[in-house]
Amino acid sequence: MTASTTRRSTAAHTRLAAVGAIAVAGALLLTGCGDQTKNDGSGSGSTAASAPLADKLPQAIRDAGVIKVGSDIAYAPVEFKDSSGKTVGIDPDLADAMGKQLGVKFDFENGTFDTLITGLRSKRYDIAMSAMTDTKDRQEGIDSDTGKKVGEGVDFVDYFTAGVSIYTPKGKDQGIKTWADLCGKKLVVQRGTVSEDLAKAESKKCTGGKTIALQSFDNDQQAQTRLRAGGADAGSSDFPVAAYAVKTSGGGNDFQIVGEQVEAAPYGIAVAKSSTQLRDAIQAALDAIIKNGEYGKIIQKWGVDAGAVTSAAVNGGK
Repeated sequence: MTASTTRRSTAAHTRLAAVGAIAVAGALLLTGCGDQTKNDGSGSGSTAASAPLADKLPQAIRDAGVIKVGSDIAYAPVEFKDSSGKTVGIDPDLADAMGKQLGVKFDFENGTFDTLITGLRSKRYDIAMSAMTDTKDRQEGIDSDTGKKVGEGVDFVDYFTAGVSIYTPKGKDQGIKTWADLCGKKLVVQRGTVSEDLAKAESKKCTGGKTIALQSFDNDQQAQTRLRAGGADAGSSDFPVAAYAVKTSGGGNDFQIVGEQVEAAPYGIAVAKSSTQLRDAIQAALDAIIKNGEYGKIIQKWGVDAGAVTSAAVNGGK
């Protein structure tokens, strides 16, 4: 996701090759978003006594035994709630694995995507982990729409790579293959995402008065519902999310991906600029699970192998 403070924001000026096909386990269920309360099922359950990297954490977090995670828990398969209400997905699984290294629980709290960095600033969350694209604008606290500084920015620990896709009702692509083809069309997106940024930028290039009629929603599932009901011509979201929706919505009969994925860039775990010790502990934990193979197992479980990283970079976004 991306945008004004930039979910996933316009992150790269070159368009890279597609991350690759997604093969989601058959048992996964597409579910609705949760409420604005703490998740009741996530967390590693590890104790600091048995965790090899516990001493890297700030003492206050070690004492609390918890890292508070801000997340938009309606972005399957990255994070979403299953039929029992438990938070599941790529991010919660990676957090659990890192929690074993650090000896703490990662407690996911649901929030709208465009408020997560604000939540970091106000110390509501210790980190934000929500398919957030690592960009220079976010690192520096720049509003991507205005170019003005709106905050101190955040640091990122990069853990995955993904691009952005366009999808349409199945069998009704209306000739849409590229972003330029959206001129004169209605597009649904999640507010604060790279998809929204790309649509705004592309609309300015449209000619003949045929701009993109952009409809932005609090979460991606609301956007999908609008498209499913016939209220738009196309939708856009991060490739893993679009591919999951195509595979699961209506038993695979609702949507289809059109064209190539664009703007491939890293997802990052966001940490306040002042929390350098926590940032470095998260980086060490991610590197540890990459090295011990847990990371690879989780990425493979969710069928997104092509987006895997081989090391935990800090602020690798451009």
